[in-house]
Amino acid sequence: MDQQLLATSVAWFSGWSLHGNATGIDLIAASTGALNGALLARRPDHYKNFTVVGILLMALLGGLGGGITRDILLNHVPSALTNPAYITFCLVAGAAGYLLAYGSGQLFREGLFQFSLSFMLPWFAIVGVQKAVDQGIPVLGALLIGIIAPTAGRAYIDIVSGVSPKQFIQGEWFIGTAFITSAVWVVVDSTGAGSYWSAGIAFAVGFTFRVAALYRGWEEPLAREPKGAYKHSDGRPLLGRKLAGKSQRELHELGLVVENGSSSDLAAKS
Repeated sequence: MDQQLLATSVAWFSGWSLHGNATGIDLIAASTGALNGALLARRPDHYKNFTVVGILLMALLGGLGGGITRDILLNHVPSALTNPAYITFCLVAGAAGYLLAYGSGQLFREGLFQFSLSFMLPWFAIVGVQKAVDQGIPVLGALLIGIIAPTAGRAYIDIVSGVSPKQFIQGEWFIGTAFITSAVWVVVDSTGAGSYWSAGIAFAVGFTFRVAALYRGWEEPLAREPKGAYKHSDGRPLLGRKLAGKSQRELHELGLVVENGSSSDLAAKS
């Protein structure tokens, strides 16, 4: 009897849901994050001889890491564990990201990565701040959740890849986009505009700001350099105006141009 109860207690196909309580938006954000995770793991500044399974795990980190962190902070069982759609969609998106990350398409891949990141950041921020407000978290705490939710997954990928987490280094307003999106959602929602208007306006502002930052080359201001220190190049691939006037050699050093031939051939040439 005990063995029978144990066997029938396994939930094989239950829990699937694609809507309700911002689930649809969260799934879109998670899937986009998983695509980003796979693309990021193939970038020259992150790649560390990852296996196919390793790429898919990076996709899961990018797609589920922020949402799981958010739900744990809000004292919830993570949605990614109770709704199989999250893991399924993230694995599919990760496989797509792996197939898209081929050598001859570096510039296309980087453009896709940055566009999808700009798309993901606002949605994750919206879901995070909305869930925090619904939980009764004060505004400052809700804004912090709105920042953590879209950025934690990237931090996990960076740490696993052995690079400095993007939150702490100069870039095109990564944290700033999450904060602005969350703040706009709070302001619009406080007027009683409704969930659809709040989400739509917040997304439009956050997405537009991020894309403008990429195109115009806007970056967070650096801290004053301590004596004896110097600003070094971190080799980040660039987009927008920062690519203007770059030579083929500079584009190659950024990982945006890949030469034909195997790695052994290239090594022999050098």
